[in-house]
Amino acid sequence: MTQYPDLQLYIGGAWKKAAEGQPVLNPADESVIGMVPIASRSDLDAALAAAADGFRTWSRTSPAKRAEVMLRAARLMRERVEEIAYAITLEHGKPIAQARLEVVRGCEFFEWDAAEGQRTYGRLIPSEPGIKYIVMHQPIGMVAAFSPWNFPLSQPARKIGGALATGCSIILKAAEETPAGAIHIARAFHDAGLPPGVLNLVFGVPSEISEYLIPKDQTRLIAFTGSTAVGKKLTEMAARHMKPVLMELGGHAPVIVCDDVEPVVTAITSAIRKARNSGQVCTSPTRFYVQKPLYDAFSKAFAEKARTVTVGNGLNSCTQMGPLANHRRIEALETLVADAKAKGARVLAGGERLGNRGYFFPLTVLADLPDDARAMREEPFGPLALINPVSSIDEAIEKANALPFGLAAYAFTHSARNADRLAEGIEAGNVSINTLEASVAETPFGGVKESGYGREGGMEGLSHYTIIKNVSHRMM
Repeated sequence: MTQYPDLQLYIGGAWKKAAEGQPVLNPADESVIGMVPIASRSDLDAALAAAADGFRTWSRTSPAKRAEVMLRAARLMRERVEEIAYAITLEHGKPIAQARLEVVRGCEFFEWDAAEGQRTYGRLIPSEPGIKYIVMHQPIGMVAAFSPWNFPLSQPARKIGGALATGCSIILKAAEETPAGAIHIARAFHDAGLPPGVLNLVFGVPSEISEYLIPKDQTRLIAFTGSTAVGKKLTEMAARHMKPVLMELGGHAPVIVCDDVEPVVTAITSAIRKARNSGQVCTSPTRFYVQKPLYDAFSKAFAEKARTVTVGNGLNSCTQMGPLANHRRIEALETLVADAKAKGARVLAGGERLGNRGYFFPLTVLADLPDDARAMREEPFGPLALINPVSSIDEAIEKANALPFGLAAYAFTHSARNADRLAEGIEAGNVSINTLEASVAETPFGGVKESGYGREGGMEGLSHYTIIKNVSHRMM
């Protein structure tokens, strides 16, 4: 029978209960479904010691054997997809179909990294006779990683996959609101035969854990996905101890709709994607800049589609969009909508909380927002779509680049000339044209400006988990 897992810490290859815990809520009905363990200082010390031992073992394990363990774990997760998806939906709220896709996506990250870890080639640099210059890529060491609540399995998978594929050990501080995804990853790797200490899983007060782990000598890399504000704090802390960082931070994705596309089809496609994960995605399409000839038709079709999206418990097969993660997200969206309305924006769909039990908020569409509306400057991180007209592609690019964020951006056009201008001109780490998919396992993912530093995924994604060593060898 499918059930929510027993939540424990995973340290040194063993499951461990904690003296303290905090409740995990089902956002669909606000009921308590579990107690997440809170790691103590002694738990963190045990994880550090275990990770040091695990690194000594794992870094000396051949890339091929590391890949075997990772692929076994991925197979186990694929076999357990229904159990894992149920737990994710219960704690996060997303529709069960989306939870299944998240499990598959996480497995794809592990499978890609397992293969790519066998291709972290060095090189021999040509030189004069009698001397060789050899470039080696070696695992950086123990990674302190922090994953967010919006994708309970695929976000931890990105960091665990990169670390393990390159021979690193890792201490993962997963999200307390949605711990089950990381629990299931640890179970799969345990069952796949991962040596003790290579993967360690803890939960607790984020600031306390980061302030304790980052300065430690064992910690050689900090990997974080979350808000720009927290990312800056962790980066500053890491800099004081000369630790490198991998930061995947916030976004506020623009979507440029050129006047050579079919507006209704494009609007419906956009609305469906906006509803994914209830808009709680750092790459969620949010700021729609539509060329004026299409503006009215696009806005109308988007709003009509938004009003048809079925919002409800993610375990119901008819649900197309689940609840928000917590009450804070409800309050944030209500504040942004109120501010926009006060500044003259039109509400085309949604705009108010649904019911008073469970964190439900409809797919909301606002039009004609001034640039100084808070929603235009602050990442909504929810089901809020903002639609404004533009006179030209150049104006759209200028508005798209006006914010300090640059994680993902999208555009729709049938013109090769337009596509080239958009790809060259938009300031973002990920630019997608005629698709709203920002990244897949084999492509690099990350931001520019205040959306972060470094890349996850693709051949570039493993580079941050390695050090580059040059060996100069003169023959005697």
